Amino acid sequence: MVTVGAAQLGPIARDETRSQVVDRLLALLDRAHERGCDLVVFPELALTTFFPRWYFENQDEIDRFFETAMPGPETQALFDRAAEHGIGFCLGFAEMVENGGETQRFNSCILVDKSGAIVGKYRKVHLPGHADHLPERKWQHLEKAYFDVGDLGFPVWRTMGGIMGMCICNDRRWPETYRMMGLQGVEMIMLGYNTPATEPPWGFEPTHLAGLHNNLSMQAGAYQNATWVIGVAKAGNEGGCDMMGGTLIVAPTGEIVAQGRTLEDELVIADCDLDACNHYKNTVFNFAEHRQPDQYGLITETAGVILPPDD
Repeated sequence: MVTVGAAQLGPIARDETRSQVVDRLLALLDRAHERGCDLVVFPELALTTFFPRWYFENQDEIDRFFETAMPGPETQALFDRAAEHGIGFCLGFAEMVENGGETQRFNSCILVDKSGAIVGKYRKVHLPGHADHLPERKWQHLEKAYFDVGDLGFPVWRTMGGIMGMCICNDRRWPETYRMMGLQGVEMIMLGYNTPATEPPWGFEPTHLAGLHNNLSMQAGAYQNATWVIGVAKAGNEGGCDMMGGTLIVAPTGEIVAQGRTLEDELVIADCDLDACNHYKNTVFNFAEHRQPDQYGLITETAGVILPPDD
């Protein structure tokens, strides 16, 4: 049994300092400790505003949103407090690394165990948005310009009594994300997101669909892979952009067992029985018994659609 606190954040201002944000994370962590949580999940890019909504010409302006060490001077307090409380946590952040003389930038998250040790890292694979400056847009979505595609795949880790995995925001819309972890026996997937409630990057869409698609993708991923899914929002009006909330905890049945009510800093808690994964893992989604991977070739052979011949 893992008691999980999904730690939704309200908006983070563009000029808000790391220390100010960490203080908010610490307050949520303290609240989680008071409520008996074993694990706290923070959103995507939890230390800064969602900076890809702005176009920056100067790389130094972009790089100030990135972490070059984790923990760093401002985030060490989070690790120390979590270890003091004996709580694990998942944290999303912008990561900058040097690799063979080349600077790489990723939209990343880490999994930290109850001792304060980093046990896993994930880098976002499905980067949405665009790479070009589009000044005609009310706000932009420049993840493809500011981040490299994640290079760690979809690993899982044995920690805190279960098999844990992570993904980030747009990853939740892709069934391959869940299935890659499902094929490794995942029992809990943690994911944070920053998602506009209106005017998505691809054009007009009825407002009600943002929440529907958010829930639909996570509930389907949970059920079809017999896993808990913890989806955590950065919400509210951030930099003039309305970000949806909808933080939720989904059971392996696909049922939502807990959900946020606000667009502010909020802790959503549920007791997650990892053994609840076993029924579907051993029956309808017994992969070894029922999957037919030799029939799924197109999934890895092509990125785009291959249409049938035109008669």
